[in-house]
Amino acid sequence: MTTLRLALAQINTTVGDIAGNAAKVLMWIEKAQAQNVDIILFPELTITGYPPEDLLFKTDFIAANREALEGLVAHTAGITAVVGFVEQADDLYNAAAVLHDGRLAGIYRKRFLPTYTVFDEDRYFAPGESSILFNLPLQYPSAADGEPWRACLGVNICEDIWYPDGPPEAQATAGAEILLNISASPYQAGKIGAREQMLKTRAMDNVAVVAFCNLVGGQDELVFDGSSLILDERGQVLARGKSFAEDFLLVDINVNTIFRQRLRDPRRRKQHLTPATTTKFERVPLAVHPPTLRAPLTETFKAAPLSRLEEIYQALIVGTRDYVYKNGFGQVVIGLSGGIDSSLVAAIAADAIGAENVVGVSMPSRYSSEHSRDDAAELAANLGIQYQLVPIEAAYQAYLEMLAPSFGDLPMNVAEENLQARIRGNILMGLSNKFGWLLLTTGNKSEMAVGYATLYGDMAGGFAVIKDVWKELVYELCRYRNEQGGVVIPENVITKPPSAELRPDQKDSDSLPPYEILDGILEAYVEKEYSVAEMVAAGYEADTVYEVIRLVNRSEHKRRQAPLGPKVTTRAFGKDRRLPITNWYMP
Repeated sequence: MTTLRLALAQINTTVGDIAGNAAKVLMWIEKAQAQNVDIILFPELTITGYPPEDLLFKTDFIAANREALEGLVAHTAGITAVVGFVEQADDLYNAAAVLHDGRLAGIYRKRFLPTYTVFDEDRYFAPGESSILFNLPLQYPSAADGEPWRACLGVNICEDIWYPDGPPEAQATAGAEILLNISASPYQAGKIGAREQMLKTRAMDNVAVVAFCNLVGGQDELVFDGSSLILDERGQVLARGKSFAEDFLLVDINVNTIFRQRLRDPRRRKQHLTPATTTKFERVPLAVHPPTLRAPLTETFKAAPLSRLEEIYQALIVGTRDYVYKNGFGQVVIGLSGGIDSSLVAAIAADAIGAENVVGVSMPSRYSSEHSRDDAAELAANLGIQYQLVPIEAAYQAYLEMLAPSFGDLPMNVAEENLQARIRGNILMGLSNKFGWLLLTTGNKSEMAVGYATLYGDMAGGFAVIKDVWKELVYELCRYRNEQGGVVIPENVITKPPSAELRPDQKDSDSLPPYEILDGILEAYVEKEYSVAEMVAAGYEADTVYEVIRLVNRSEHKRRQAPLGPKVTTRAFGKDRRLPITNWYMP
């Protein structure tokens, strides 16, 4: 048997924790060595964490990253490890080091640098021109005469494999039977399935095994889902990693089957004639090891794909958990209004860091309904989180009396309404300061889009858990959560009309179109960049479209001051969607 044992270490790294990331790599290398693994892959920029952003302008950071990599070399006896790091040469490169049997055997430099949506790699890296393949002698279960079969390996990084005519194609045409891709591919709804389909196509088109090792975990706005894959030359899934959790995949690859499949596929012979695949590759021989006796693997792990809502909910959990813990917090505080948004945030927080670490604070005013107070208390009891009641009437009355000489006889308007939100923001930030709790805000994407939120009030906080979740999706996620082991979000929260409760009998629909209409327009304008004509052609009233666009455009200054939150849609506010605040363009 011409077999190769391949492992993927789908790990959760932390940006800037060079020593911790390297220690995690070493732990998994030792585990792989104990299981007679030939090759182990780690995610993109393993040593530094991804994305390191302007830390890359610090020369001591680059030096520490290289030192940590060099420290791993001596621990690779009898194994090949592909580890992402930042290489400093004539410029900086997003690179993959191939560590083999106690030496640095070679380095691959990423060629395609994404600079769109949340990516900004052209700001930091030069594109590589790596033309390198690795020949690894295979270890047999028993001794054999003659030269052992050599597996030809092509190493590439993340974006390189997204293009049909990218580096993996050139590597496969030049003889690579196994394409090793280390990646930091962030999550958005629907991406896991689309990415798997893309990788299946690369495997089939190149008649090669594709091993895709993806990062997992939260980093500021980004959530990495893992979902690593090993696919055979026919595009069949050999192993699939868990989504949103660390994992270790192990597969035995029979290289001879790839060779036989290629003999029956004339496309590869024609590819040799195309200009894009005439690159001359340096071929690096890796050391021959004595044959190793090892029992073949009897099964491989294939995690079941998640449903749409399960994906999104798990992404929000991981994004929240990692932001809390990686930034040194142990507990969080949330303002509980008795509404659906704060209820969902509380549920996510409890699932992310444990109910015992979540504090919910109800802050009723003169306009708070009795059912909202009851709903907040019931939610806290259902979740098992700590619950505090801090009425704001005395503070609100004091504000009104203090401002009476300035407000004079002017009628009450949004100023008096927003005072309540700002009092609540002060209370929550006071508790945050006193006890070291991270304040989680509860605004959703629909509200952030149209500015239906109060600066220095309900927008005050450290992390906006559902900032990238449309209002209609909030309802879906609440129902989904209630289906997972018992109702925790009271049914009344889900069925009652949404209201800020800042004036008598207030409803969101007083100020906004119904959310089923609003979300459709917002998704078309914000995520798809539809014109007014296209939205009207889709069935929306022109006046409503223009009003929604006006609200979105004039609220950019608010969004710039909002806390960051985990990205789960195709285009999130913040690092993803970036528009000028001072902007007179109106479609």
